[in-house]
Amino acid sequence: MESSFRVEGEQLSIQTTSPARTTVLSPSFPAQIDPIAWRVKAMEEERIEMEEQERFAVSPSPAVGKSSQKSNESGTDVAGGVLGRVLTFFSFILIAVTFPISVFLCIRVVQEYERAVVFRFGKLMKGGARGPGIIFINPITDTFTKVDLRVVSFDVPPQEILSKDSVTVTVDAVIYFRISNATISVTNVRDAARSTKLLAQTTLRNILGTKTLSEMLSERESISHQMQESLDVATDPWGVNVERVEVKDVRLPHQLQRAMAAEAEAAREARAKVIAAEGEMKASKALSQAAVVMSEAPNALQLRYLQTLSTISAEKNSTIIFPFPIEMFKHFMNDQPATPRQSVVQIARTSTPEQETQ
Repeated sequence: MESSFRVEGEQLSIQTTSPARTTVLSPSFPAQIDPIAWRVKAMEEERIEMEEQERFAVSPSPAVGKSSQKSNESGTDVAGGVLGRVLTFFSFILIAVTFPISVFLCIRVVQEYERAVVFRFGKLMKGGARGPGIIFINPITDTFTKVDLRVVSFDVPPQEILSKDSVTVTVDAVIYFRISNATISVTNVRDAARSTKLLAQTTLRNILGTKTLSEMLSERESISHQMQESLDVATDPWGVNVERVEVKDVRLPHQLQRAMAAEAEAAREARAKVIAAEGEMKASKALSQAAVVMSEAPNALQLRYLQTLSTISAEKNSTIIFPFPIEMFKHFMNDQPATPRQSVVQIARTSTPEQETQ
């Protein structure tokens, strides 16, 4: 960088020349001011501008990145300058001379679910990916790469993850993705599928590392949705669209499984005891209500007595029952003579043939 200055009357003109640009400064100031100071200031400003230009060149803005990406997608039909044009011209002449044999080398079929990214002399052809259908390829100057646009699934290898509450678990998942932009997937990343798989492993570990064990077991859908969003944003510059993520299994250590099983069994036993206690309480209330009803209606007690006798006599046993009139019990209970009353005595006896023989 070179700088020169010139004083004309009360005006100082400073001219700074650099490989990037030429700047002429003509500030209005009295001629008595030291021109060396102005020269140093101009050089400093020029240095700052050059640093900014270098910084923008290394880290382009998003707009610059998008424009460069569009240029990569569009490409050009002419590559290699004049030499490329000459070679392309002679290659087409050779194809025409060897016709129709050359047709078998120039015609390629691209399936409905595929796209072909064509390069000429290593440079992307204009129009981006081609297909589906029949495409023309110059076998001398062109190369192409087929990209499958169908949904691809792969299993994330089991990852040992330390949860937020310091529990080591083994988690595996399955990822569903597809190529959304064939051109970007070829030009921006070497192996889109492998890169997506490796990124899915790290994303799974990072997200589950912020969750507790109970959250891992109960919030699988939320974790899957969070992983899908994170992977989709990260793989967008690769032309990959992550459509779905599913957490397959969360495996716990055997000791922790036994502890959780014991805890669950204890909880079930506690609930069973509570249910049994509630049943006994309801049964006791029902019995107390029945006792009140029977005390108010003596005939109800007699009917219950006869029903019990009928039930016992229906069973196959060798029990002999001698029913007594209730009035006799009243005599013993109240110490009052019982009124003479004829009662029906029923004897229910069931015995085996051997007992009858005896």
